[in-house]
Amino acid sequence: MVSSSHEAMHRIFQEDPGVFARTFRTLGLPFPEPVAVSLMPTDLTEIQPLERRVDTLLRIDAAGGDSYLLAVEAQGKKDRGKPGSWAYYVAHLYAKYRLPPLLLVTCQDRSTAEWAAETVVIGPTAWPTLSLRPLVLGPHNVPVFTDVDAAARDIPLATLSAITHGKDPNAGAILKALAAALQTVDEDTAMIFAELTELGLGSAPASQIWRDLMSVDLSFFRSETSQRLRSEGRAMGRAEGRAEDILRILSKRGIAVSEQVRERVVSCSDLDVLSEWLDRSLTAGVGEDLFVATKA
Repeated sequence: MVSSSHEAMHRIFQEDPGVFARTFRTLGLPFPEPVAVSLMPTDLTEIQPLERRVDTLLRIDAAGGDSYLLAVEAQGKKDRGKPGSWAYYVAHLYAKYRLPPLLLVTCQDRSTAEWAAETVVIGPTAWPTLSLRPLVLGPHNVPVFTDVDAAARDIPLATLSAITHGKDPNAGAILKALAAALQTVDEDTAMIFAELTELGLGSAPASQIWRDLMSVDLSFFRSETSQRLRSEGRAMGRAEGRAEDILRILSKRGIAVSEQVRERVVSCSDLDVLSEWLDRSLTAGVGEDLFVATKA
């Protein structure tokens, strides 16, 4: 059964896929700046009978024209069977999409993070066949946010920080900074990340600190009305973000965009249609090519 903290870790990346790039920059990791991020299907089942599902799968299109897949897994404890599953995910994703995959594992305690970061070699000792090297985010490398202004500048990263440091002796100061930062954003955004923080902290002692700081009826976050409103808001936000990605890619490629093309893109709310246009924006010769399907 998927735990609340497990769900919260990967939902942060779904709410704001760009949080990974900002985290990598903070850590000084050499990943190119993304110009577009697309949510991909997470079901990795082949034909029968075993179901395999990665938590979150994103396609990252970088400014230089390179693309890769980011598979996000939340890991709550050591599990000897996980490296085999991760190797399957990576191999299957590469075979299916022909894009280089990156496995990102998020953890909430240092020992699990250190275990997850170990390189796993699969194959005979005399001739290793496959080497698995996850990139791990946890309390050992995710920055601590105790400054309100810094937390307000990047609410998703501050939320990730609060969750990964939920067992830290300084958790109270981190949570206070996040609570104050949430007061600087709109109510819908604040509710989303307040709920994610509560879920992510799980049963840790810091969860009571968080409830006291919020001083609201947390049952509202679990109501049907709340879930429906958040679902509608997220869909609208993803559509707007995808439209912006399309126009940005065309701009980066030097493709002129007429006012008619721009209006059609920004007014579209169908995520499936926008995904098709996003793919076409990578090769379009003119803006109008977005709306013309490529012949097989």
